[in-house]
Amino acid sequence: MNTVLSILRIQSCIFTINDIIRRSLATAHVPAVLEPIGLARSDGKRPDGMTLIPWRLGRSLLWDATCVDTLAASHIQATSSMVGAAASSAEQAKRRKYENLDSSFIFVPFGVETLGPWGPEARALFKELSKRVIESTGDPRAGSYLGQRISLAIQRGNAASILGTVPRCGGFEDVLDFI
Repeated sequence: MNTVLSILRIQSCIFTINDIIRRSLATAHVPAVLEPIGLARSDGKRPDGMTLIPWRLGRSLLWDATCVDTLAASHIQATSSMVGAAASSAEQAKRRKYENLDSSFIFVPFGVETLGPWGPEARALFKELSKRVIESTGDPRAGSYLGQRISLAIQRGNAASILGTVPRCGGFEDVLDFI
């Protein structure tokens, strides 16, 4: 697969997941911003999002999402024996990258895989966020809808990846020849 297209797919998936998290937080009456200014690591990169009011224990929530390829050569040995191994590994790597953050924040890496599994920290944040959205809206289905939106973001990223490998064609006739 074209590396540039793969990167664009991943960035699109991550952007969408971050927007879903931010919007869900807003629904739960917890304002948040994406790519907060002033929280850069030593390499200049920032977490994907931050709540503007305390999330838990008087501390704001910081999150950083990642979507890893379940079938990548670097993950295949682990993912073939344990569901979610790549997402879990990606979450651990994110946690190491942000280990120097001020203790006044709660940092949660949100790792998902292209074939669907979520990392343990992503599942925990999802459960807490679902609970708060359900309390806020009074709709017991709200948590399920949140999970579905995130899963659809992953699948749309996969579809973009697949479509990126299909050769461009001049007309419908070329598509039929391709099939």
